[in-house]
Amino acid sequence: MNDSVKPRGELTLRTLAMPADANPAGDIFGGWVMAQMDLASGIRAAERARGRVVTAAVKEMAFELPVKIGDTLSVYTHIERVGRTSITLIVEAWAHRSRYAKLEKVTAGTFIMVALDESGAPKPVPAES
Repeated sequence: MNDSVKPRGELTLRTLAMPADANPAGDIFGGWVMAQMDLASGIRAAERARGRVVTAAVKEMAFELPVKIGDTLSVYTHIERVGRTSITLIVEAWAHRSRYAKLEKVTAGTFIMVALDESGAPKPVPAES
């Protein structure tokens, strides 16, 4: 890993890329990577909102490198903004390529989550405690 380039945010999710998540060439499907990023966003936003959240939008996402079978995918989240009912997160996915002892950024995106009350209506995000 280039020491000047490091993940931004808090490590929120780690998982292993398995053969069932890959195409015949051994590259992991982008949808699987995006799903892991969405899970991480939900975890981090629910902690901040102290309750239920849903994904409202995903913006500005581009895949820079492929994820391969056997890579450990690490997803980092950074809360960029907290609105009245929404939380905007910058989410980065990094592949730890153990066979090469490398950590590489594979993609990043902006995820917008909305806090919901028990009936499923948007609710204000509580102040930080």
